[in-house]
Amino acid sequence: MMMATATTTNGDINADDDNDSADTQREVEVDGHQCMLEILDTAGTEQFTAMRDLYMKNGQGFILVFSIIAEATFRELQGLRTQIMEVKESRAVPVVLVGNKCDLVEDRMVPRDRGDALSTEWGGTPFYETSARTRINVDEVFYDLVRLINRQTPTNTERGARRRRCKLL
Repeated sequence: MMMATATTTNGDINADDDNDSADTQREVEVDGHQCMLEILDTAGTEQFTAMRDLYMKNGQGFILVFSIIAEATFRELQGLRTQIMEVKESRAVPVVLVGNKCDLVEDRMVPRDRGDALSTEWGGTPFYETSARTRINVDEVFYDLVRLINRQTPTNTERGARRRRCKLL
């Protein structure tokens, strides 16, 4: 899983400093709006439940990643999604489902149709197969999640600036 903070404005890019532990920060353009993404990889935080719950509480959107070459990672997703919905006290939380390592076709353990079925079960959650190594669909995952979050986040037009804040986990 990953968490990121994105602030969208009409021209000025404002990165939030709330999260000093961000692994990566990058500027992107999504639908004509500049966004600053602060990406935090939360893998390995499973034993720190308070920290993980805090990430979930503060996150506005979530990328749930499984490895297509490891069946166990796919089986963990339902519990993780349930935990997010409970912590957020909402079922209307932006989520993108990702099957990573799609470049390792010969080692595949989780067929694509299982990802498609889970996406359908979750109400049409966007589903991508990606490869971090070859960058297949990596940008699209983030762009799609930012779009989902922006649909739920009001735009402040009174000040003449569009500011949207997105936290992705």
